Amino acid sequence: MHIPDQMLQGAVCPVTAAVAIAGVSAAVLAAVRSVRKPGVGRFAAVAALIFAGQMMNFPIAGGTSGHLLGGVLAAGLLGVPFAVLAMTLVVVVQALVFGDGGVMVLGANLFNMALLGVVVAAPLQRVLQRHPECSLFRRSLLYGATGWLSVMLAALAVCVELSASGGVAFATVTGAMLGVHALIGVGEGVITAAVFALLAPRSAQDLVDRRAVALPLSVACLTALLLSPLASSLPDGLERVAERLGFFPSAVASFWSPVADYQLAGIEHGALTTGLAGLCGVLLTFALAYLVARPMQPVRG
Repeated sequence: MHIPDQMLQGAVCPVTAAVAIAGVSAAVLAAVRSVRKPGVGRFAAVAALIFAGQMMNFPIAGGTSGHLLGGVLAAGLLGVPFAVLAMTLVVVVQALVFGDGGVMVLGANLFNMALLGVVVAAPLQRVLQRHPECSLFRRSLLYGATGWLSVMLAALAVCVELSASGGVAFATVTGAMLGVHALIGVGEGVITAAVFALLAPRSAQDLVDRRAVALPLSVACLTALLLSPLASSLPDGLERVAERLGFFPSAVASFWSPVADYQLAGIEHGALTTGLAGLCGVLLTFALAYLVARPMQPVRG
């Protein structure tokens, strides 16, 4: 779902950048004013977990792969405002450090994944807040279904952006994008439901308890270090559709990234360099998220 540079042209990039800046700014304000805040460590650990989860491409039909979007999962674990901030950090780190998603199209990627991918969970959260008796199993299923919907909405947003930039007709790309991402969304839903059931806060104390930090951070580190080298190398849904319809850039000129394509310089072993690069990304995301969330915590007298 990460759009590369040169796939979008014209006014789409500055418009989506403006919308993304406005949306993230609103999330910062809402997070500061929020009464129920996740602990700093909890916020940082969930952000790191989303980063690791997005490295795990899984194969679907037609020689295509998909990966976790994570917005709905983040919303369920952190609340909407903090989920937007966590997803923003993940997308920015991916683009600037790992060359995953273009810098010039960063606004579009933030809108599709950090904003649209999270905000779709807001109505569900309001319903669940009015029905605290809802079981964990049922909440997990609802978040899983909403995760599927978030993938479909993000794919639809990409179609609008592509057609607005003149790269491909909306009617041409929509069927292909929604078809392949309907399958990717199933994976999103299953992962969202399973991880939410494992890490869902049972009470307000769970949002700040140190035990709520160790599990997601440990899973993130192990996923990045040991499992990410096993991720599918098949092109993801957007890349496959772009290749099929002929609008994938022939030569993508991207900004210099210190750990481009999740490969560390000087380490030739493919699995080792991918795992270590992923672990570096997890720890970097955790550290940045910790620094972002720290000033938002209430002052203790």
